[in-house]
Amino acid sequence: MTNNPTYLKSQLEKLLTPQEAAHILGISAGTLEVWRSTGRYDLRYIKVGRRVMYRAQDVQAFIEKRSMSHTQ
Repeated sequence: MTNNPTYLKSQLEKLLTPQEAAHILGISAGTLEVWRSTGRYDLRYIKVGRRVMYRAQDVQAFIEKRSMSHTQ
């Protein structure tokens, strides 16, 4: 672990609020909350106290996991 302020800032910038993550996914923050509470989708999140945050890389991985090249 490092105490380098530049490193810490870059790591914190990669965290998204539920509203930001929902916007990227094209859904409402309420829908994201339902997914989180029911476990409907495996979208990882971070919870510290009452605050919920999403890592940008987890949101990107979630999108890529659901990308399709054709209908089934």
